[in-house]
Amino acid sequence: MTAALANKAGLGRAELDEAALSALQRTLATNRFLPAPPPGMHDVGDGDFRAIGAEFLGHFVRYGELRPSETVLDIGCGLGRMAIPLTQYLQAPEGAYRGVDIVASAIAWNTDAITSVYPNFTFAHLDVQNDLYNPGGKVASDAVTLPVAAESCDLVTMTSVFTHLDRAATDAYLREVRRVLRPGGRLLATLFLIDDATRAALKAADNRLKFDLDMGGPQYAADPAHPLAAVAFERDYFLGRAAAAGLVPRRPIVPGFWSGRASGVYQDLAVLQPKPGARP
Repeated sequence: MTAALANKAGLGRAELDEAALSALQRTLATNRFLPAPPPGMHDVGDGDFRAIGAEFLGHFVRYGELRPSETVLDIGCGLGRMAIPLTQYLQAPEGAYRGVDIVASAIAWNTDAITSVYPNFTFAHLDVQNDLYNPGGKVASDAVTLPVAAESCDLVTMTSVFTHLDRAATDAYLREVRRVLRPGGRLLATLFLIDDATRAALKAADNRLKFDLDMGGPQYAADPAHPLAAVAFERDYFLGRAAAAGLVPRRPIVPGFWSGRASGVYQDLAVLQPKPGARP
């Protein structure tokens, strides 16, 4: 099945074999033989570990236009929730994956459970300070340097990473993403974005996240006592900072249903690409 999907996906998005991709997602969502972290280990996010990983494989292929022969950098990789499905999609030796995270125990588990079986999947610890996940980190969040070479990645993924960053750290990560993306590369990020449609939806429904939209922006915290627990940005502000870093939208942003808007994704989903002519 994977070979058939690879043959189709390698031709580009227009040739994507939707039936094969959907079948692979269903298999991954229920495959108990693939590695999974033991209960009680650090992880973030709600929902079923395998099912969410399988869902995001679909997003990476459909929205991020990921091909089996490409190189993925997963920023905030956690305990391999995105990496494990990708082991069944990326085709070695061309296809490769690099995961980075600020939680050292997650990197250690990934290396033992995943790299030992899939050597084209490697992991590295970013000792970056974060009040929630790595309070003792030695590197300031606005001084992050990704441990990968310039223009070496086809797809960078940041699933719910900007939701835990302040403005300065967001700028730093955007600059680094631009540096590591190849020409034609893409950033796929999920995050909370505020615009007029989101404001209207939030006012019309009782939502789990209670961002105080009267606080002035461009950054909003759902819990002022823990400001990095859930962060939202004004949509135009975020896109402006991305543009300043040399990244522009590749496709329209997909609004998430977190705000009450009808959608097939929870957080807002953005796909950015290097600005034509801009250099990292």
